[in-house]
Amino acid sequence: MSPVAIPTHRLDRMAIGLSGLCVVHCLATTVMLALVSAAGGVLGAPIVHEIGLGLAMIMGAISLGRGIMEHGYSMPSAVGGLGLGVMAGAMTMPHDGSEALYTVVGVAILALGHRLNFIAAE
Repeated sequence: MSPVAIPTHRLDRMAIGLSGLCVVHCLATTVMLALVSAAGGVLGAPIVHEIGLGLAMIMGAISLGRGIMEHGYSMPSAVGGLGLGVMAGAMTMPHDGSEALYTVVGVAILALGHRLNFIAAE
């Protein structure tokens, strides 16, 4: 197996892990903003969110797209795309707590899409 040929189920697991890290980031940012505004300012920087969303979109496109080609089911990709859309929409919201709520919902939907992709590949 070449280094580029990563199995789809491994990509899905990595993407679910990234989704989990996103939830941890959102919750940590909220806690840090409440406790230490200087640390929260670093974690809450827009570039952190933009990079995280970019990574999620790249991993989602690769693993969910490959899933369609391997097992032929588009539902996991549709669910994952919805999650990415909710996450992207959350970035347009004010930083009043609603952004974190919608991001967590988007992450959960995206993780569900990856889980469905993982199950379909079995």
